[in-house]
Amino acid sequence: MTPGARVAAAIEVLHDMSEGLAAEQALTRWARRSRFAGSKDRAAIRDHVFDVLRCKRTAAHFGQSSTPRALLIGILRQQGADLDALFSGIGHAPQPLSEAEAQAPLPPEEEATLWNLPDWLIPLFKEALGAEAGTTAMALQERAPIFLRVNIAKIDRAAAIAQLAGEGITAEVNPLCDTALSVTEGARKIRNSACYTEGLVELQDAASQAVVATLPTGVKLLDYCAGGGGKALAVAAQQGRQVFAHDIDPRRMADLSARAERAGAAVTQLDSDALPGAAPFDVILCDAPCSGSGAWRRAAEGKWTLTAARLAELTAIQDSILDEAAGLLGDQGTLAYATCSLLREENEDRVAAFLARHPGWRCSDQHRYAVGPAGDGFFAAHLMRD
Repeated sequence: MTPGARVAAAIEVLHDMSEGLAAEQALTRWARRSRFAGSKDRAAIRDHVFDVLRCKRTAAHFGQSSTPRALLIGILRQQGADLDALFSGIGHAPQPLSEAEAQAPLPPEEEATLWNLPDWLIPLFKEALGAEAGTTAMALQERAPIFLRVNIAKIDRAAAIAQLAGEGITAEVNPLCDTALSVTEGARKIRNSACYTEGLVELQDAASQAVVATLPTGVKLLDYCAGGGGKALAVAAQQGRQVFAHDIDPRRMADLSARAERAGAAVTQLDSDALPGAAPFDVILCDAPCSGSGAWRRAAEGKWTLTAARLAELTAIQDSILDEAAGLLGDQGTLAYATCSLLREENEDRVAAFLARHPGWRCSDQHRYAVGPAGDGFFAAHLMRD
């Protein structure tokens, strides 16, 4: 596909999204009806779509409209692309710009446009992040770095870097965690690399790894909201741990057994009915469902679909998860609460609400991880009985 044809395809995907499809669904639908597209084409189209989602308000500003075509014009103009070459009308490229489309507007001045956030989220960002709110909002507009977790049960970090280099993947030490690597070149080769298929490395955000690394050293650990099980696998790579994984929707853990086998790790999956019989646990990690605001550079659609009502639903879910998990914890155990959220409502406020509901508990540790080149935005707190 030509660069112009890729832009036209991205416009198609954004059109499907405007009719109600989620980004991944729209991209999958386009790929299924476009079997001629190669992997590089699909990757380029995906990049166009997610560039728009990360910077939707500035894209609309520079494109002078929020139609799919205008959003592509706007984001490409913002990136300094040659619009006449991409919108040539030749072959499968979009039609040339109209006289009005060719007129570039002045740069935006409105805070919400510059920050690329819905208006209602601006006060929440300022409350939670203070002087770092603007810097964080701008960081969420960048493409996310790629991070790996070294499986220390099989290989050390230096050896992993060397083996990845031999497969055309350049990685360097990440400062957030002793198991973390930042990939600087060859990221699209990872899933087909021997390092990955043999379980020597896993794709995992570095801040997420840091949350695991700071967990207490209790022997019996439950990953209560396991999802795909990445954190459970990270704990299982440590010696002397007995690791259990649970999710309210077991389908999310469908490939956990295969991943554990590949990693040489032992993780016991528990459904909800089996939890009481397996309790008590020394450590329970609750990486709760959340807005995902700390990872919006990866899943930028979330910042445009999140509503105040949905945020209220999430905080209620987070409260119930903590209450349920507390009943499964040993008397001297640690309840670790984590989110990939930046919002105080999902973080410090939930810890305070739990402590208000549970006299005799205290918060022994609390930490925020900033969005940046070393990792996504995360929050973690450790709760214990007095």
